[in-house]
Amino acid sequence: MIKLRFQRLSPHAEIPKQMSSCAAGYDLSAAVEKEVIIPAGGRFCVPTGIAIALPVGWEAQIRPRSGLAYKYGIGILNSPGTVDADYRGEIKVILINLGEEDFSVLPGMRIAQMVIAPVAEILLEETDNLDLTERNEGGFGHTGV
Repeated sequence: MIKLRFQRLSPHAEIPKQMSSCAAGYDLSAAVEKEVIIPAGGRFCVPTGIAIALPVGWEAQIRPRSGLAYKYGIGILNSPGTVDADYRGEIKVILINLGEEDFSVLPGMRIAQMVIAPVAEILLEETDNLDLTERNEGGFGHTGV
């Protein structure tokens, strides 16, 4: 278990909530003062009113909520968004309305989920050749499915 320290930056901020005991993500809420309308095809950078202090070696992935995606066509543009361990600013979520109707973001509405994940430490090594595999350079649609 890791300790995740957070700071409320707004009186409208909600504490991230794990909605079930086995949920991987913590729901993030909109720290808006009043309703914000995202028109069909539009986008809006929603403040959460919180900042976090991740331990070195960890990241926070900001992901869409499946219910908003399914019911209303609401997604996150840079999904998953990454919060690095050295970032201390407010977490904001760029919602996009891919639905056919305007979407209302209400104060305190759960808009995204935050999953905390380890970051692998790697050593980059340049080479003239890469190991061959059965797939090799097969890209998009290479399986024919």
